[in-house]
Order: sequence, then C-alpha cells, then structure tokens
Amino acid sequence: MAFIVALDQSTTSSRAILHDGDRCSVHQASAETRSSFPQPGWVEQDPDDILATSIEVLRTVLDESGAAPSSIAAMGITNQRETVVVWDRATGRPVSPAIVWQDRRTSGMCRRLAAEGHSALIAERTGLLPDPYFSGTKIAWILDHVEGARERAERGDLLAGTVDTWLLWHLTEGRVHATDATNASRTMLYNIREGRWDDDLCHLLGVPGSMLAHVRDCADDYGTSKVGDLPIRGVAGDQQAASIGQACFRPGMMKVTCGTGCFALLNIGSEPVVSRRRLLTTVAWQLAGERCYALEGSIFNAGTVVQWLRDELGIIRDADDTPELAEAADPLHTPYLVPAFTGLGAPWWDAECRGAIHGLTRASGKAELVRAALESLAYQVRDLLGAMLDDQASAGDNPVVRVDGGMSANDIAMQFLADILDMPVDRMANVEATALGVAWLSGHQAGVWPDMESFASSWQGDRRFVPAMERVEADRRYRGWQDAVQRTLVEKQGATE
Repeated sequence: MAFIVALDQSTTSSRAILHDGDRCSVHQASAETRSSFPQPGWVEQDPDDILATSIEVLRTVLDESGAAPSSIAAMGITNQRETVVVWDRATGRPVSPAIVWQDRRTSGMCRRLAAEGHSALIAERTGLLPDPYFSGTKIAWILDHVEGARERAERGDLLAGTVDTWLLWHLTEGRVHATDATNASRTMLYNIREGRWDDDLCHLLGVPGSMLAHVRDCADDYGTSKVGDLPIRGVAGDQQAASIGQACFRPGMMKVTCGTGCFALLNIGSEPVVSRRRLLTTVAWQLAGERCYALEGSIFNAGTVVQWLRDELGIIRDADDTPELAEAADPLHTPYLVPAFTGLGAPWWDAECRGAIHGLTRASGKAELVRAALESLAYQVRDLLGAMLDDQASAGDNPVVRVDGGMSANDIAMQFLADILDMPVDRMANVEATALGVAWLSGHQAGVWPDMESFASSWQGDRRFVPAMERVEADRRYRGWQDAVQRTLVEKQGATE
C-alpha cells in the first residue's frame, strides 16, 4: 500500500495528514500557528514559526504512524494563499514578519492603483481587483518599509513567495524556488491567460521579477523534502485544493469551504471570464500545462467570528457550544452581525469597512448574538452565489453546494445555509477536502492514485441539508441582511468624513 502525506499550512495551524491507498486519512498531527495584530488592520505571522510547525507535524506523522518511509510515495503542500514572505537568498532568513492575507495595510496603494485607472488592466490580466488581499502590494510594502530591502531586491539578493514557496525553499534546502499556478494567480502579478509573470504589472507594483518563483503545474516535481526524504509532487493553494478534493471537476460545480474565512469557487472551465459583479477569476488548477478556471468569492471572516465569540467576548468555551446556544435564541428576534473585522470581501470589496451589529434590543442576549454570528455565514454565501449566477447564468443542471472545512461540521449553520440559498447543501464525509485535494495531486503524479474521473466517482457525502424554511421568510431575512450591510457601509463613510 502506498501512502501520501499532505502538509496543510493554514492561517491557524500547520497539519500533516497521512492518507492510505484508499484515500482515507489514517494519521495526522497538528500544531497551532499564531497571528499578531500590531496595528488596526494589520495581520502578521512569524515565517520561522510557520516553517518550524510544518516540520514538527511532518516528523510527528512520520514517527507516530509507523508507515515505512519506502511505503510513502509522495507528499504535497497546500497553503494559506496570498500570505507573503520575503527572505535573504543566501541565508534563508526572512527580512520581516509574513504579511497575512487578511492584512489591509496596503489599502492606500490599492486605492491609488484604482484611481489611476489600472483596475481594468489588473482584472483583464490577473482576474483580480486592486485590493490589499493579494500578495503583490504586500511584497512592495516590505521592500519600501524594511530598511535596505528594495536595494537588496534590485541586486537579486532577496526572494519572495507565498507560504508554499517559503516551505518548498526550506524543505529542499534552497534547491527549489517554485510555486504552482493557483498560488501565482493570487498575487496580482501573474497573467492567468498567458500563464506567466506579467512584466507590466511587476513594474506597476514595483516588484522585481528576479524575486519571484518559477511557476509549475499543480502536479509536478517539486524536489525532495529533507524531512523523511519525501518526493514533493503536488502544490495548490488551499481553496483550489479544496475544490479538487470536492471533485468539482465539471463546469458549474461549486464548493464552499468554511474555515478561517469562507471561500466559494465555481468551476467555469477552460476559458477565463471577467466578472461583472466584482468576483475574482482565478486558476482552479493547472495540469499538463492546461489551466481550468473558477469564479471565486472570498469572505474574510467565518470561523474567526466564532473565535471572536470565544476569545474576545468570552460567551462560549469552544465552537461546540454554538449549536445549543443558537437553538435557544428567540426566533422572533433576529439581529444581524456584519463581521467586517478586516473589511468586506466579495462582492463589496471595501477594505476600510469594519464590523457592526444591527437590530439589537434590550432583550438581546448571548444566544441571539451566537445565532447572528452563525447566520452571517449563510448571508454572505448568498451574496456570492447571487453574483456568480449573474456572471455565469448557471450553476449546473441540478445545483448543489458542496461544503467542507471546520465550520461545516455545525449542523445549525449548514441548515440555515440551505434555507437561505434555497438549495441543497452536501457536506463531504471527509471535511478535510483541502488536504485530500493536494494528496490526490501528489498521488496521481506519483502514479499511485486514480485519474480525475475515478477520483470523482469516489466522492462521499456525510449529510445533505435540504431547504426547510419558507421562501418568503428566507427572502425577508436576506433583505434584512442587505439593509444591515448598507447601514454598515454608510457608518464607515460617516466615520471617515
């Protein structure tokens, strides 16, 4: 039996998961990664901690699983996207903290790019919008704010990359400076139509091309890891890996991953489209040089809302407390929580907006607040789905949303999602779709896992949630959400005037 290891480096943890030949998880290890918030809107992580926890969980899985090294055919890496590290080519030392995807410090630069009329060029070539979410402006910020960094970069002394590239470089002891097409497509520097770094955009953002990694297929030879002497044969950004793990291989198939943030991807096939509704067009995967594209909607705060209830408000001990509290809430009292802790993502794209609660009364308690937190996920997904259908006109013949990620385990949240979308929601039996997706890439490249069609036929669901709420009631509640968002945006405008 050939095993595959998936290294899943996310915003909140590094995990290694060992899969057997039947594509089942048989052993895993996890280590928490921490973020810091040095200023409002800033989110940073320690690159050395990202690397150390990744090595730790890989070693733990290899040591504890009992799998012989010779039985492990390959490993793959999937990662939090857009988070950026810049490091010294000679020493491997980072020149600054990693700037995390949630960070908003470059919003001023993005406003300038838009004001100067560059939005259309950026959208046409990258499928993205000028927003601090993406990696390019983060690299530029580091070069402009770390003493001597720009001069060192111009001399070719510094390298840059997303987390996959940072890990690859160190795991291969500096032999491989590479990324895959999905991670490259999240930088605002990569031409997704031509499959190359775009010289015009690198010049526009002030990022020397010499810093950037070689772009490869998602399933490819990425060298050999110094941990376990494992061949690295697959790399993909976490949301694209989840789409692969969910076997969303046909145009019109859609997955929603409910993790730290919430990300919806709709497969649109081999031709990219520019969204009319401010969604993103991204590379879903690239295999044998051929790219498949997806429309993506990004929600910045999903699981973080539950963490906020626990860590900042102290009204729950852990996420398992939320279903009981939500069920105890007064059904006639429906406040709205707009969780714009780090701005609003698609389709609003307002980096300066901040969170708000609307509709509180004297009777509002922690049960109502918990329910509002869970319900905010469904409302935001409906925002995304509506925009996707406007762009694409179809979500397949029998539209079903496939969900995965930690928050998908919450039955209350998933039932409300089905109700608000008026669409069945299928929860995958293996909620670790991200790790499974990159494991398939690696296993297929290594020749021990099946082809795409056979892999898709093995997809298994855990539960289907079907709409149970009257359509009129679901629409009424959604209109209340839209009103809450508009009020939040107005409040932001008033605060900045």
